[in-house]
Amino acid sequence: MAAFAKIAKSDDIQPGQGKMVEVDGKKIALFHIDGSFYAIDDTCTHRGGPLSEGNLNGNQVTCPWHGAVFDVTTGGVLRPPAPRGVSRYNVRVEGEDIEVEI
Repeated sequence: MAAFAKIAKSDDIQPGQGKMVEVDGKKIALFHIDGSFYAIDDTCTHRGGPLSEGNLNGNQVTCPWHGAVFDVTTGGVLRPPAPRGVSRYNVRVEGEDIEVEI
């Protein structure tokens, strides 16, 4: 059964930035875009690059290792070499707490 887990405070991550958080042994990339927060798997499906360290441009993050591009709002792959998208997680903000559904 899925449940929400607290992963960060809203002021832990600045707009236009990404951050890796770990929940139950799973690495998740958390992004702050225009006051909203989005969470996807942190591991690129091409060679395992850390998406949280990638360049964020609008709602697109570029893997820092080989340049695959993902939509952080859906987890979909927008540009190879990644063969498929990554999982997306529901995010909610309760007061100052950011929570993700696992």
